Order: sequence, then C-alpha cells, then structure tokens
Amino acid sequence: MVLNVQREERRRLRLARMAVDIFFFLNGVMTATFSTRLPAVQMRLALPPGQLGLALLGCTIGGLLAMNIVGRVSSRFEGKVITTLAAFGMCLTLPLVAFAPTLPLFLLALVFFGAGSGAMDVSMNLQGTAVERVYGRSIMNSFHAYFSLGSLAGASLGSILAAFDVKPEPHFFAITVVGCVVLMWSSRFLCSSKQEQMVQKQPAKTALSFHISPTLMRLGVIAFCSLLSVGALFDWSAVYLSGTLHTSTGLAATGFTTFLLCMAIGRSVGDFLATRFGATAIMRMACLLAAIGLVLALLFAWTPVVFFGLGLVGIGLSVPFPLVLSAAGRLAKRDRGATLATVTTWGYCGMIAGPPVIGFLAEQVGMRLALAPVGFLCVLAAFCAPAVRTVVVKEDEGRM
Repeated sequence: MVLNVQREERRRLRLARMAVDIFFFLNGVMTATFSTRLPAVQMRLALPPGQLGLALLGCTIGGLLAMNIVGRVSSRFEGKVITTLAAFGMCLTLPLVAFAPTLPLFLLALVFFGAGSGAMDVSMNLQGTAVERVYGRSIMNSFHAYFSLGSLAGASLGSILAAFDVKPEPHFFAITVVGCVVLMWSSRFLCSSKQEQMVQKQPAKTALSFHISPTLMRLGVIAFCSLLSVGALFDWSAVYLSGTLHTSTGLAATGFTTFLLCMAIGRSVGDFLATRFGATAIMRMACLLAAIGLVLALLFAWTPVVFFGLGLVGIGLSVPFPLVLSAAGRLAKRDRGATLATVTTWGYCGMIAGPPVIGFLAEQVGMRLALAPVGFLCVLAAFCAPAVRTVVVKEDEGRM
C-alpha cells in the first residue's frame, strides 16, 4: 500500500514537472511570436520608431505592475490557479496586439499583453521553484531551457510565416487557440500547495527579511546584469553583425540563432553541472565565459570567430538567471512570491534598460564600444556569485 502511494506521488511529481516545462515553452513561443511579427504590426499601423517605442513602454509598465502584484498575492491564493490565469491572460491578449486598429488601442493591448507576460514570468517561476523543492535538487535550468526552445520554435515559425506574407492576425489567433487548448490540458498537473508543503521543513518564524537582505541584493545584481546582457544580445547582436561587420542580413540572423541555440544547450546541461560542481562555481564560470565570448566577438572582425564568441556568450548567459531564481526560492521560507517578484523585477529592469542605453551609446561611440560595458557587467555578476552558495548554506543550517 505504501509503495503504491509513493509511486502515485512520483507520478504526480513527474506530471507537475512536465506541466511547468509546457508553460515555459509556451511562454517562449508567445514572446518570440510577438517579437518576430512586431515589424509587420508596425507597418500596418504606420508607426514611426518613436511612437512604437512609446507603445512598447506600455508593455513594460504592464509587466512590472503585474510582476509585483502577483508576487505579493501569491502567498494568499493557490499557486496553480494564479499560474493558469496568468498564462491564459498572456495567451488571450496576444491577438489584441495584432488586431488593434489605432495607436491608443495598440498601446492598451500592449499593456494587457505585458501584464500577462509579467504575471506569467513570476507565477511559472514560482511553480518551477516549488517543483524543484519537492525534487530536492537543481532543475530550474531545465525549465528555462524549454523557454529557449519555445523561443526558437516561435521565432522560426514567425520567420517562415513572414516570408510567405502571412498576416499577424491569423498567426496570433492560431497561437492563441493552440496555446489555450494545451494550457487547459496541462494546468491540472501543476504543483499544488499540498505537494509543496510535503518538503516545507522550517517553521514560518525562520523567514528572512527579504527587502533588506544583502544576499537578496546580490542576487538582484546578478539578475540585473545577466538579463541586461541577454537583452543587449537579443536586440543588438544582429545589428552589430550587419551594421558594424557588414555581413548579410541572413548571416546576421544566423549569428543571432547561434546565440539562441547555444543558450538552449547551456540550459539543458546547467542543472547537471550545478549539481556536479556547485551552483557558485558554475555561476562564476558562466559569467566569465560570457565576458570572454563578448571580447572575442568585439575584438575580431572575422565572422567565424564572432560566431564562436556569440556562442560562448549564449552558453555563459544561459544559467545565471535560472540559478538566481532557484537560490531566491530557497532563500524564501514563507513568502516566495515576494522574493521572486523582487529578483525578477531587478532582472526585468535590466532587460528593459539595456537595449536603449546601448542604442544611445552606439550613436556616440559606435556599436563595438557600446557593447563593451556588457562584458563588465558579466564580470560584476561573477563577483556576486557567492550569493548563491550563501543561500544554500543558510537553508542547510536551518535544517540542522
């Protein structure tokens, strides 16, 4: 009888992990779908770059607000319900972006889509840390690997449909229909509060003061530096290849794909490496590897070397943010939602602030020098890597 119960619990845990994988994959698909078809939406609405930038600011505002709201209320409601509602919110608002007929309605659609995206970012990472705690080992990188795979799938599909002049409206609607069907099936397997409480061994009184914790601040710095670097490479790597190195647009797109592919590969093995060598060592080596890769990409003009450098950057930037989220989940003993919302907001601010700042610097000193500070941020993140080890030590000490 006991064996049957244990077998059933293991099956439920495997299904919960599969459900979180699906949520991360769909998030990547929807994010990449939006990004790849944004130029077509811009052309349909005849938006100049300045107005498009203003509209995208609505997406940012919606995301930041939703992140912090979800983080604060997550401890009061069932986590799987919040995650499901956030995912459906992002999925259902995607077509609004394509069908918006005017700039004000486009801005409003982006606010709602950004809110859905921000809420899903926090809630699905909460689910990821919950499943990880039940597993008792590092698996957060595997979830983000599915996000990278979803991004590759969404970007590839979007590029193909754009090449065949398929309009964004039917494309976005089809993604929504398929996404909703998949979410309805997979959401019932998400980790419940009862499953997570099975491994909650510390009493509530051991909760840390998240907002003033030096450890949390260092985790926030890593999140800020790593996601700013990711955002910079997302937005400017292809521009650097085509504009500075004068490659063809196809070759520039291949360089960006190389970066994405290496990031997915790095995340697929990140959990194994973190378990084998320790999260701190992997964090430090990954950040330094990203800095070295960027130096190669910026110092040499030979395309194969640049591609190799971008590949190293992709591998290096693949694991820091998932490891930070995993550490933040262990740092929180009572309100993990608020802790993850804080770390995610730091990272989100970095991803938002980086691309425009680099664009401004590029106008002044050129793209090569504008990207150079990203390497410095990777080194700074490497210096903050012991924060991950500190979290683990604190948790272990609490259990002794």
